[in-house]
Amino acid sequence: MKIKTYTPKPDEIEREWFVVDAKDQTLGRLATQIATILRGKHKPIFAPHVDVGDFVIVLNCDKIRVTGNKLDDKIYYRHSQYPGGLRAVPLREQLEKHPERVIYFAVRGMLPKNKLGRKMIKKLKIYTGETHPHEAQKPRMLEL
Repeated sequence: MKIKTYTPKPDEIEREWFVVDAKDQTLGRLATQIATILRGKHKPIFAPHVDVGDFVIVLNCDKIRVTGNKLDDKIYYRHSQYPGGLRAVPLREQLEKHPERVIYFAVRGMLPKNKLGRKMIKKLKIYTGETHPHEAQKPRMLEL
């Protein structure tokens, strides 16, 4: 008897939309659960080489919680590709100016670093307020 490896076919993949409220959620714990849903690891048809994940809408990303001294100690770096162009922004400033980037970078770091991961991160929609423009997709509220 030969057991064959199951591979989900593109027409078998059904994608759902989930809404997550990030208010008073811890950043890392929230990001791991979002990354799990984006990858599709919560589904029985999961395969590591196929994108079977669902869409995730994150609301209230500006009200996220972090533990310890991360507000001042955690630093986000970016470079302009010019000499001396390294910019360092602490988490506190990043949350004030661009709070959606904090969740985006946390989740992106937990996804595969290849074409598949770049495809998965596009299914993540992040908003600072209580509303989102995806009502037509009939998203379900996800309790984390």
